[in-house]
Amino acid sequence: MGKARYPAKSGVPRTLWPKAGIPQRGAALVIAFVCAMTLSSCGFQLRGQAAIPYKTLFIETTGYSQFASDLERAIRSGSETKVVHERDEAEAVLKIVGEYQENRILSLSSGGKVREFQLHYKVAYRLTDRVGNDLAQPGQIDLTRDMTYDDTEVLAKESEQFLLYRDMKTDAVQQMLRRLVAAKPVA
Repeated sequence: MGKARYPAKSGVPRTLWPKAGIPQRGAALVIAFVCAMTLSSCGFQLRGQAAIPYKTLFIETTGYSQFASDLERAIRSGSETKVVHERDEAEAVLKIVGEYQENRILSLSSGGKVREFQLHYKVAYRLTDRVGNDLAQPGQIDLTRDMTYDDTEVLAKESEQFLLYRDMKTDAVQQMLRRLVAAKPVA
């Protein structure tokens, strides 16, 4: 057995001796309270649901669109709006007029090799009612990212390019959700 920290005859009852390695319960509560107050006072708040002003929405595309698929998933999980699969059932129709991505050369080395690309992603849309009357001005989401390029790291740069495009599509979905929330239904 090891030596006791406090002598047995110190006059302090053993039940009041501090236990080594165990934080004081009061200190833990104070720290938890301070953290909770800090988070609430800084304006932190969970995102919550998007308040899209339409009960039903039809997303119209020509062919398959990853953007439309991601947008539908975000609307289903983050709002009370129901995405329908028939135009006649919809209160509003979001038509994806065009979606494209391209690479532009930003700079070349002295030897004529590409050093930088600009990645461009664009989505044009139109929000109408089911008969075709505009509910909001037609618009577009236009995103760009710059990326360096090196011929010796082709696979890594292709992977980086894929991730940047995926990030831009995620940003575009979030922007579209905010634009749908801001759209006012026609009375």
